[in-house]
Amino acid sequence: MPTTRNPQLNKNGELIHLLSPEGLSRDILTHILDTASNFVSVNDREVKKLPLLRGKSVFNLFFENSTRTRTTFDIAAKRLSADVFTLDIGRSSTAKGETLLDTIDNLSAMAADIFVVRHSESGAPYLIAKHVAPHVHVVNAGDGRHAHPTQGLLDAYTIRHYKKDFTNLRVAIVGDVLHSRVARSDIHALLALGCPEVRVVGPRTLVPSDLAQMGVRVFHNLEEGIRDCDVIIMLRLQNERMSGALLPSSQEYFKSFGLTPERLQLARPDAIVMHPGPINRGVEIASAVADGPQSVILAQVTFGIAVRMAVMSIVAGNEA
Repeated sequence: MPTTRNPQLNKNGELIHLLSPEGLSRDILTHILDTASNFVSVNDREVKKLPLLRGKSVFNLFFENSTRTRTTFDIAAKRLSADVFTLDIGRSSTAKGETLLDTIDNLSAMAADIFVVRHSESGAPYLIAKHVAPHVHVVNAGDGRHAHPTQGLLDAYTIRHYKKDFTNLRVAIVGDVLHSRVARSDIHALLALGCPEVRVVGPRTLVPSDLAQMGVRVFHNLEEGIRDCDVIIMLRLQNERMSGALLPSSQEYFKSFGLTPERLQLARPDAIVMHPGPINRGVEIASAVADGPQSVILAQVTFGIAVRMAVMSIVAGNEA
């Protein structure tokens, strides 16, 4: 039987949509990171613009609230000289009953070239990618619990920036993994890039039972899980996605799984601490750690612009 082609790639194996790190090769992921490294220095220029997407139209469709992701995509597209349109979904036609694909069709008729899509339903960006014309590209900015590929890639970029290489690293992802699309994208990206040990750490109620099948080590004790790690990625408690009482309280959670300066000492002395944001101080991470010398949380935000510039410039350069 013929194998199903990855919907993110064209017939030549080039990236035309970014929907998930899952199924992407190390070469493609490395190409994105290498391209992003060329864009990081744009921040330091007096004129922070490149002409790579001049004449292209980028539509930001955020069906879920987001400040950081939406803003960095907006900045990234403008730095590439694209025309950027951010829709107020709450007042859009979808709020009046129009279907998702009808909305896409109408925007495509306005000569859209790239859709950046954030949606509460897992798989929505895939549906759009299958529907659009061959010259239109889709970038997933987070779908349900499924994937958040640019966050996974900017996390990988940050790790590579500080640690230079993935092949000897021990990375711990800590917290509400059950509801985290970031965790899944981090795991797929890190394993594909050659990270030999990825750990997942969290209470049993917030760690999926089948996670070990992805090739990670599962811990339910924070001290054991972060011991001797090179990188610690903290996740926020996603209370808006929780149904039922999965935790006794945020205070109890911090007692068991909050990253404090004392616990951080169990990791390697040069370990870096990351967080996709927004941070819940005193819930998953102490302020002394979030603002401390081992934190690279703000660097992640800066690198996120370069990574999103890289993704949009790459997909727009490849046709189906």
